[in-house]
Parts: sequence; structure tokens; C-alpha cells
Amino acid sequence: MDAHEPVAIPLSDQERQLLRTGLAEWGGPAHATDEFAVAMGFKGVDDLLSQRDRLSQALAGGEPLSRLDWKRALLATELAFASDVIGSGVEWPTTTGFSDVDTIRLLRGVQRKVARRNV
Repeated sequence: MDAHEPVAIPLSDQERQLLRTGLAEWGGPAHATDEFAVAMGFKGVDDLLSQRDRLSQALAGGEPLSRLDWKRALLATELAFASDVIGSGVEWPTTTGFSDVDTIRLLRGVQRKVARRNV
């Protein structure tokens, strides 16, 4: 499978907003190191921050993302939500407006949909 092949995944508006919110946390409450940014599929922190806006706009427009971009957006959101070391962690509900319960429910839905597309 080509990592750059566009893949359309039918997400709800709330699921798309969750991913956009997770991406927006980077450069704010969530602070990546170059090593973590690379682990998320970016070239480094600068690439994460520049790709974040492009990914967010594509998600807002309901556009297909490449397999690599789906992985990046999902992993960036997972880490921003769960990690109190580099992510928003316990501050997530305060900084995003998403409760932990709603975030987990939406995140599991996105994870299932992404997995079904073999991303």
C-alpha cells in the first residue's frame, strides 16, 4: 500500500473536530521534541507545526488524507490527549472543551474507522 495514496474515511463532524483539536494542541499546551515528532511521522517539530495546519484544513473540508497523514493526525491526537509529559494530558478538558469521556468515545470511533481502511 502506498503511504501517500489518498484515503477517504467517513468521519462524523465531531470526530473530525476531535482530530483538528488534537493537532491544534501542538505548539500550545502540547510540546513535542524532535524525537517525538519523528515518532509521530513528521520530520521534526517544525514539520509537525507546519503540517498541523494543512492537516486541520483538510479535515475541516472533509478531504481524503494520505495513509501517512491519517496516522499522523490520529497519533498526534492520541498523544496530545493521553500524555501528561508531552501532551495536554490532565489539562485536555480545559484546553479543548472535550471531556475525557467524550474524547475516548470519539477517539475509539476514529481508531475503528481508520483500522477498517487498513491505514
